[in-house]
Amino acid sequence: MIDILALLQCLDPCITTTTMRQMSRIIPGIITMTGRVTMLGMSRWTEKGGSYRTIQRFFQTVIPWAQVFWIFFRQHLLKPDDVYLLAGDESIVTKAGKKTHGLDRFFAGLYGRPVPGLAFFALSLISIQDQESYPVMVEQIVRSEEEKAAAKARSKKKKVKKKSKKHKAGRPKGSKNKDKTQVKLTPELELIKTMVQKQLLLINGIIPISYLVLDGHFGNNNALQMTLHSGLNLISKLRHDSALYFPYNGLYSGSGPHRKYGDKIDYQHIPVEYLKEVTVEDDIQTCTYQATMLHKDFAQALNVVIIAKINLKTQSHSHVVLFSSDLALPYAQLVDYYRLRFQIEFNFRDAKQYWGLEDFMNISETAVTNAANLSLFMVNLSQLLLRDLRLFGVLDLKAHFLGRKYVSETLKLLPEIPDPILIAQVFASVSSLGCIHSTDFCLNSS
Repeated sequence: MIDILALLQCLDPCITTTTMRQMSRIIPGIITMTGRVTMLGMSRWTEKGGSYRTIQRFFQTVIPWAQVFWIFFRQHLLKPDDVYLLAGDESIVTKAGKKTHGLDRFFAGLYGRPVPGLAFFALSLISIQDQESYPVMVEQIVRSEEEKAAAKARSKKKKVKKKSKKHKAGRPKGSKNKDKTQVKLTPELELIKTMVQKQLLLINGIIPISYLVLDGHFGNNNALQMTLHSGLNLISKLRHDSALYFPYNGLYSGSGPHRKYGDKIDYQHIPVEYLKEVTVEDDIQTCTYQATMLHKDFAQALNVVIIAKINLKTQSHSHVVLFSSDLALPYAQLVDYYRLRFQIEFNFRDAKQYWGLEDFMNISETAVTNAANLSLFMVNLSQLLLRDLRLFGVLDLKAHFLGRKYVSETLKLLPEIPDPILIAQVFASVSSLGCIHSTDFCLNSS
């Protein structure tokens, strides 16, 4: 059986020996256990030295999780010849009660409405070669009273329908040009900027990071400027009805400022000169376009890729608009990089379904931070164990550890210890009973 303590030895520079020993007891218990992943549940499945009081002490310990994530990734998961993207996303964890640190109402896409819970923003390194995501930093989003009041004011403003006043055509008198590169970041973007800069300092050039991939919520100029100020290029998605313009290439009229914006794009009739690829599958025609375009809300020109789909039977249309601040990025890479962003959703799914992100009942700030980070740290650790044990999924991994736990407890009841070869055969056989995909490695491992 893999020695968890040996895997954690690389963390010696950033955590104490006591914390490392506590983690070496807690982690096997989490992998083995069934039911909800709470402190009480962990204490029922841990070996000697993993009492409930020990687990309580662990969750009240301040741990430098950003360093823990990075050192573990660099030691066990990093491939020097691979290319990595930095991706970010937010996850909502539903919670009841009134005392949990950071409890608020956040919009959850799964429910389609605001729900009471906690919000966490995670940064992840995504491997281009393996197409897998590895969380490297997690921060809780806590809104101040001022932010809550501002959000309520915006909500009320939207509900009140004001009569539109007619304005004279043209630019208002006295208005001045604004430098769109100088923006005021929201608290959310300030948090992300701090996280990105902190992560880049930890990486310290060991692997080259060129792109930050975010979802359509961050398809705006503020997020773009935040990313550029951090030294990265942004890859994200625009609204499907975004007003994009081709650059003006005509002659100068001879008076006034030079014209910047050309024709506005018509998504139903995109010029064929920008067409890059056409594919047809199951009566769905997919056309991919790429062009350097302008948006009046953005300070820089954008590398825009439009993926338009047409149902050849019904002639119905749909499209998505991706963009990057890197004007030299080919369309195929831009599309692939944005698709890989979804891998971070699988991290959240595993953390909630198997590692306790949805189950923890801690309420203090330190305990909540440790619970969220531990669950996402388990995502990285489980990927390492799956690779080393040659298993195909988390269910196989938990079945493997559960089987070995049952054999270990049974051997303690025997008056005499059987032959080591027989013990190895029993371990291998029982640990593969609950696996969905049993492998020869499981059956022959000792």
